[in-house]
Amino acid sequence: MGSDFQQLVQVARQVIDTDVLLGVEHFARGLDALPPVKVRKPAGKPPVGGANKRREYGPVTDKAKALDELRNKELRECACCGLNQTRKNLVFGEGDANAQLMIIGEAPGEDEDLTGRPFVGRAGKLLDQMISAMGLSRSQVYIANVLKCRPPDNRPPRPEEVAVCAPFLFRQIQIIQPKVILALGNPAVHTLLGKSGITRLRGQWHELPEHAEGIGGIPVMPTYHPSYVLRNYTTKTRGEVWQDLQAVMARLGIKKPG
Repeated sequence: MGSDFQQLVQVARQVIDTDVLLGVEHFARGLDALPPVKVRKPAGKPPVGGANKRREYGPVTDKAKALDELRNKELRECACCGLNQTRKNLVFGEGDANAQLMIIGEAPGEDEDLTGRPFVGRAGKLLDQMISAMGLSRSQVYIANVLKCRPPDNRPPRPEEVAVCAPFLFRQIQIIQPKVILALGNPAVHTLLGKSGITRLRGQWHELPEHAEGIGGIPVMPTYHPSYVLRNYTTKTRGEVWQDLQAVMARLGIKKPG
């Protein structure tokens, strides 16, 4: 890691206290478990670029360019699940295309839909604090959601919507090749691992299945979604999240404070 990054880590360790960082009020959002989902070819008109067809991708030499092509050539005009009819903006994802840490959530909310950026609402502010607690900045990670369009009224993603959108997420992972994935909440964990039960799964390392060539085996750490932390603002919940973040730090080679 470069000297600038080491300085950032050192400063973050000195000024960040976990209890303060996670001490934010909550907005309610249910995170019910989804039934098992199989990625399949959906019915209806295929999007521009043939996103529903299995494509063979060669080695990625320019990750930022590959992500841009995925967004603008394959995903922007996607109309397979119908959420494009109610969204205001596509929320593709953002961050460092060469990030070692990729953070994956459920779906855009109202603030994200308005801005076209992931995790910018109240839960996003807490996520920023969680990232800082690890000695990183938002610009050093890559943040995305399972769904790229906001479900009406912030309802949970439907299985058929996940089936359509998950291949785009897997392609993002394939391009970025993160060293670690932090999965936020049950819907994201279920999409990535095919397992449900965030309370049981969090705090343990899991391996990403081979959803796309070259991504099988990436370590995944499930943890609570920031909105859940806000809703269940207890010492226990905050402590469990901090344990999960410390595990990610250790895997990335970031030393613990102190």
